[in-house]
Amino acid sequence: MPETKKERLGEILKKLRSSGDIEGAAVVTRDGLLIASELAGSIDGDILAAMTATMTGAAETAIAELKKGDPERIIVESPKAKVISIGAGGTAILVCVVNPNAKLGLVLLDMKKAAASVEKEVK
Repeated sequence: MPETKKERLGEILKKLRSSGDIEGAAVVTRDGLLIASELAGSIDGDILAAMTATMTGAAETAIAELKKGDPERIIVESPKAKVISIGAGGTAILVCVVNPNAKLGLVLLDMKKAAASVEKEVK
């Protein structure tokens, strides 16, 4: 059984990645700091954390200006990957780098479950 918060978060992320469609998963702060990660070697966790915070801030500002509530998730798609982030408590964000051909519904379901587990750990 993992002892530290970081180890417990790592186990949550490892389980999330086990589907095979997720190339990398991380828990980051809203300030852009990396808390925990399970990433493929080609993904820099610190850069992913900083970019996730930037994307989240921009999306929150945009949706607030439109007066349409808070964003539930942010999805950025390219031909080579999808980057998906969702809130995991008031201070944390769960972000995944996903295979572009992955079944989005299943990935989002797995991420929602993982985010609930992350939220319990970061409280």
